[in-house]
Amino acid sequence: MRSDAIKKGPGRASHRSLLYALGLSESEMKKPFIGVVNSFNEIVPGHIHLRTLTDAVKAGIRNAGGVPFEFPAIAVCDGIAMNHAGMKYSLISRDVIADSIEIMMLAHQFDAVVFIPSCDKVIPGMLMAAARLNVPSIFITGGPMLPGKVSHERVGLGNVFEAVGAHAAGKINDAQLTAMEMSACPTCGSCSGMYTANTMACLTEAMGLALPGSGTIPAVYSDRIRLAKMTGEKIMELYESGVTALDIMTPSALRNALRMDMALGGSTNSVLHMLAISREAGYSLTLDEINQISAATPQLCKLNPASDHYISDLNEKGGLRAVMTELKKGNHIELDALTVSGPLQDRLTGSFGADGIIIRRIDNPYSIDGGLAVLKGNLAKNGCVVKKGAVLPEMMQHEGPARVFDSEEEVAEAIFGGKINPGDVIVVRFEGPKGGPGMREMLTPTSALAGMGLDNSVALITDGRFSGASRGASIGHVCPEAADGGLIGYVQEGDRIRIDIPARTIELLVSDEELARRQPAPQPDRNLRGVLNRYQSQVIASSVGARLRRNGKEDES
Repeated sequence: MRSDAIKKGPGRASHRSLLYALGLSESEMKKPFIGVVNSFNEIVPGHIHLRTLTDAVKAGIRNAGGVPFEFPAIAVCDGIAMNHAGMKYSLISRDVIADSIEIMMLAHQFDAVVFIPSCDKVIPGMLMAAARLNVPSIFITGGPMLPGKVSHERVGLGNVFEAVGAHAAGKINDAQLTAMEMSACPTCGSCSGMYTANTMACLTEAMGLALPGSGTIPAVYSDRIRLAKMTGEKIMELYESGVTALDIMTPSALRNALRMDMALGGSTNSVLHMLAISREAGYSLTLDEINQISAATPQLCKLNPASDHYISDLNEKGGLRAVMTELKKGNHIELDALTVSGPLQDRLTGSFGADGIIIRRIDNPYSIDGGLAVLKGNLAKNGCVVKKGAVLPEMMQHEGPARVFDSEEEVAEAIFGGKINPGDVIVVRFEGPKGGPGMREMLTPTSALAGMGLDNSVALITDGRFSGASRGASIGHVCPEAADGGLIGYVQEGDRIRIDIPARTIELLVSDEELARRQPAPQPDRNLRGVLNRYQSQVIASSVGARLRRNGKEDES
């Protein structure tokens, strides 16, 4: 046992003395020590219930002969952090979470670990830690929130953000906005649509690191408590068999997760996270490979914000097993991949596949290619990302004049002030990993455009990010970013920009001669302190996951 390093032999008497201070018995001292990482806190709706799940996990560990030790991880609620300085800290938290788990696990030499995350950066941060530690590992996520209801219409958090735009445009009144905000989030859990949190929960299950149902069973169902107990028991099986995280997080498993992402039409943030996670697992995933997977994988689901279907609907129709079964019919899944419960092929036994409505059949997809696309061109030489499955048909190709802003605050003021016109291409720069710093999500501008009815005529391009709740021609992760000398820093008001999502291209229609005469826009002085200053000096490009430099070197591989 790895934990023997802190409890076995005469030389560890002092260590045992400290462990006995916890109330451990002599019989427990002989059993495997299992880390249980709980991201519970009292500010994030996706985490408020995690004590219940954690208690169930610990009960399962004890049932199967292990000794659980709970320790915490931080979590940022992106919805609460949205559209102010707090969002600069969201992506940063991903690496802090990975680092803090590594510290706790290795300082105390746990034999295995159960991860209990919810929400956007916590799941990928824990996945990065799992790959880095490479001990027996399993996940049980907090589960999705149930959708709300307003006037017999089901709604999610994204609808509230869009309602703010509708209210600013005079389309709804104060009472209607209040009714929306009071009803959209009726339970605990990660927000009810296919936003980033639920996307990453589904991808964790798809890559085999969680038991079936972990990605889709609603947070408030007793099924999830039972699944948590089963998860605690399963970690002991993984420990006894010696199956570690990297035995599961193989290139095949990571590709399966991306195929699930394309079939579900997940959040663009998943691209950023999968690039970082894959590198922790020793697999140098690229944007080009992601585009190849997208081109070969049909989109079988359209969930909120792309439709009025929710994660709870997907769960009722068989969850990810049903989606994978349908992908299997088209030979889109690598069935020999190992999961925490055996080969993936065995996991799909007994699943009947698509219902034809919530999950489309393989011969009748929403699209023959995936819900995410990587665009390249002179404006994004190293790539940018769009959730094409949530773009209106009339915006799949678009050309218009640039409206240029150097911060999210500036563009939000312009949108709410009625200064954006149909046909415009909004450009928001200096919001990238380094320029922000922190690569803020911009749900407020995209939702305002949708709420005002401009999502059918206005595109938004940024070196920052978008929430999974965003829809429309919202193109993020432009790389190189403005702060790294990218062409987005040279765009001027009125320049023509052409977007062609089917062709996977994005072009600034300005001659090379004119560009050679231009100077880049000056980077705003952020007057950074603390973690933001440190992050800006260490972060690398979004095209490789916006992770931190290793060994003081910029690792672009």
